[in-house]
Amino acid sequence: MRRLRESHQLMSEKVQPIGVFDSGYGGLTVLREIVRKLPQYDYVYLGDNARTPYGTRSFDTVYHYTLECVQHLFDAGCRLVVLACNTASAKALRNIQQLDLPTLVPGRTGARLDGPDRRVLGVIRPTTEVIGKYSKTGNVGILATRGTITSESYVVEIEKFFPALNVFQEACPMWVPLVENGEYASPGADYFVKQHIDRLMAQSSDIDTLLLACTHYPLLLDKIRQAAPANMTILTQGGIVADSLAEYLIRHPEIDAQCSKYGQRTFLTTDSTEDFDRQATIFYGQPVQSIHLAL
Repeated sequence: MRRLRESHQLMSEKVQPIGVFDSGYGGLTVLREIVRKLPQYDYVYLGDNARTPYGTRSFDTVYHYTLECVQHLFDAGCRLVVLACNTASAKALRNIQQLDLPTLVPGRTGARLDGPDRRVLGVIRPTTEVIGKYSKTGNVGILATRGTITSESYVVEIEKFFPALNVFQEACPMWVPLVENGEYASPGADYFVKQHIDRLMAQSSDIDTLLLACTHYPLLLDKIRQAAPANMTILTQGGIVADSLAEYLIRHPEIDAQCSKYGQRTFLTTDSTEDFDRQATIFYGQPVQSIHLAL
């Protein structure tokens, strides 16, 4: 707890980082691409590993968990928070943006949050804004957790930008456990990857673009490519979200000016730091040393 207090003190007095939130490790694949695109900014990543997975939980539960973590990131000095979690983006983002941002109480842990309004962004809209540009047949497939598929968020959002696009979805409930148990490169993963690719393609043989709508799935990318039809376009979210965030900061210089740029990285987890550091290094691609956060 002392380390956490010291981290808060540093962030509240000197640093106003960009917050990145996920229910676990997957958001680190998004953070990795954001840091690659925008290395000069400070970032604080919060993984709610103690309460993961979010994908099987109700809308209300995901909303309350996500709101609690967003509040903490605001308290830690963040002006801008990215929900690098498809389930949280699908089940919580709209309520937080429309209902909670005007009423959230800043400074609960002493953070200075004077200045422009705080913002919360998700990973669904940046992806749906561009997905139609990749398809030549007008048929795209969405691979995601059951919670994201059930929410219909991708179908609704894609309709806004590409109303003529045909969207086919497949829930892949075994993929996240495979990744988090270190089996993503094992021969045993081949069966489950091929099973869901085949089920999706059975809906339409004209699908020419696949979106991996879960931030864990990039670790299965090699196997997905092997199981998918030849010449299939496969999209991961990290690079798309990073490009979208860069454009957002250009469009909103008042927000950009409030984001500190010391190149600092802070990692928080609600569960074991030892477990987090070991797994996070795989997702982030670099060694990670985290701080425990008790919510």
